[in-house]
Amino acid sequence: MSLESVLSRRGRIWFDALTDGAGAIESGLRSVRVADAALGGEIARFIAVVPDAQNRFPRARSGEVGLDEGWALAHQVRAFAESTEGPRRPIIAIVDVSSQAYGRREELLGIHLACAAAADAYASARLAGHPVIALLVGKAMSGAFLAHGYQANRIIALDSPQVMVHAMGKQAAARVTRSSVEKMEELGEQIAPLAYDIRSYAKLGLLYKLIEGIDADAPGRIDVDRVRAELMSAITDTRAGSSDLAGRLTSPAARKMRAASIEVRLRLAEQWDAHS
Repeated sequence: MSLESVLSRRGRIWFDALTDGAGAIESGLRSVRVADAALGGEIARFIAVVPDAQNRFPRARSGEVGLDEGWALAHQVRAFAESTEGPRRPIIAIVDVSSQAYGRREELLGIHLACAAAADAYASARLAGHPVIALLVGKAMSGAFLAHGYQANRIIALDSPQVMVHAMGKQAAARVTRSSVEKMEELGEQIAPLAYDIRSYAKLGLLYKLIEGIDADAPGRIDVDRVRAELMSAITDTRAGSSDLAGRLTSPAARKMRAASIEVRLRLAEQWDAHS
């Protein structure tokens, strides 16, 4: 059995489904898929990071965001944003990323710079007025999600057990806390920020929409059309609002589940203003 046959194919599946084979752009990497395709009467740039069993960096073969992927994401986002004249066009980040690519070589060669460049490119495009929408179809883990998707104006997710969001994998979290995977899962059931499942993440008020009833692994035409409609809704909502991420703290769910975080931010702002 090949490595690619056991890896998540959701990023590629949804990239192909939403672009329908149109507008492919050569990224220079097998692991970064890019296309400029129609969405709601305009052209949007779709970007996905996918597994590549032949990746020259072994730790980036399972769909991680590595050195090459970080720089490629930054280039593709900036090139699209800077080439746009007139109305700012949407950027759709299709997210199924298991981690950033940990490794001694990656650290020595500056993976932090590559991932930061990708995050900065998305943020710059958002602040310039491009509606940036993240569609979570699989894992959205650790620095990979920060580099590819988290800077979006709106985050949409499929309601599926395989769609997970967290700062690190369960095994890594267990090692860091000197606990067990079972204990981490138990804590996740009690404390939403420690959970991995997308429904717990939705309780934090960070999602624009959780889409239920979608076949995430083999979407049919109705599934794809529903997701397209939600993407267009998110784009319209983005254009009607501000380009910052303040909405993540003002939604009803955020006010309920992140009250302490909001209070800390308010007090820090007050102290900063008092001494500025």
